[in-house]
Amino acid sequence: MPVHCHTFQNGLTLVAEPMMWLESVAFTFLVPVGAVYDTAERSGLSNLTCEMALRGCGGRDSREFIQALEELGVEGGESVGVSHTNLRGATLAKNLGPALAIYADLLRDATLPELELEQGRHVAVQELRSVEDDPAHKVMMELRRSHYPQPWGQPHQGDMPGLTTITIDEIRAQYRSGYRPNGTILGVAGRFDWDPLRQTVDRLLGDWEATDRCEPKTGRLHSVQKHLHHQSNQTQIGIAFPSVPYSHPDYFQAWGAVGVLSDGSSSRLFREVREKRGLCYAVSASTRSLKRLGSVFGYAGTTSNRAQETLNVMLEEMQKLGDGIEIVELNRLKARMKSSLIMAQESSLARSGAIARDWYYLERVRTLDEIGRLVDELTPDSINAYLTDNRPSRFTVVTLGPHPLEIPREISSATT
Repeated sequence: MPVHCHTFQNGLTLVAEPMMWLESVAFTFLVPVGAVYDTAERSGLSNLTCEMALRGCGGRDSREFIQALEELGVEGGESVGVSHTNLRGATLAKNLGPALAIYADLLRDATLPELELEQGRHVAVQELRSVEDDPAHKVMMELRRSHYPQPWGQPHQGDMPGLTTITIDEIRAQYRSGYRPNGTILGVAGRFDWDPLRQTVDRLLGDWEATDRCEPKTGRLHSVQKHLHHQSNQTQIGIAFPSVPYSHPDYFQAWGAVGVLSDGSSSRLFREVREKRGLCYAVSASTRSLKRLGSVFGYAGTTSNRAQETLNVMLEEMQKLGDGIEIVELNRLKARMKSSLIMAQESSLARSGAIARDWYYLERVRTLDEIGRLVDELTPDSINAYLTDNRPSRFTVVTLGPHPLEIPREISSATT
């Protein structure tokens, strides 16, 4: 079925894909306020603003807000990322309009109660502390901070100096400037009729007032090595190198290459690092995309006495990827890709998020059929041509454990 798109006069964009075989419908709001809009002195402001917005809206307190959604059977969630706050929910098709009305109140009329600021701050601080207790999460957070130019590497969790000093006035200012229609994308997928949906969104959000806001500048990716001391018998390894963003014509070639490297138990990293040598208990790599920057992020968790060898083999396999892939590797990967596409058709919530993100990156939506064709068109020759021009290099390496590791000389020289 076709994907419907409409941009209202205030800049809000509605993208919707019918999935009429379902009895449910899902929606995802991408609101243009994320970690990149936090100042260095108030890191975590967008995350705390989201937490406070959930504490009442449209005349409801936090408990009444939750109960209103539960009465409609809405299974929702929220998260703050690099550039957006993600608000999402799924419900029976007949309840879509009332559910969107509640979220319209959240977007336009959040109470942001000062009396609950300390409770909200406590939640945000606990989230930050949970990162400190999760070495794998901590090393990957530091890898993003080291690899991306500021503010694009800034973690949404913030830091303790920022979280403990944010005021209610700063939260209200962030809400007024960030929760705005221009730049907000609403993705809907499932059982719905397009014209009534568009009219409902127009009624709820069509007169939402737009505001101006300066967009953060984008610099260049970094290439650094950093070690975080952590007394443990384990070492966490994070590796990143430049790739192409989702909007790039060669993105699917990059995705295919990284899939051969790390998608499934037949992938090169799993086979060489874990299966043959037994070096680690976890190893992976995946493509990551910002609006204009793309990267590949890799991770391994291992014992400290085998950490150096693990790092060496991971970097070696990443560099060897530049020599090309073989047809048997690509055939296995395509089968996994097709399975993922089929499963995506079974989840309206996943699809609503995907089409919203497509609009952000591409200003259009790729249908599942189009994605399927792009996967079918992948060949060893097309991926190898991409790898010839985009050999993995300029590595950022962050390690966390009792001892720092060394990048092998032959790789270090290629990195610098």
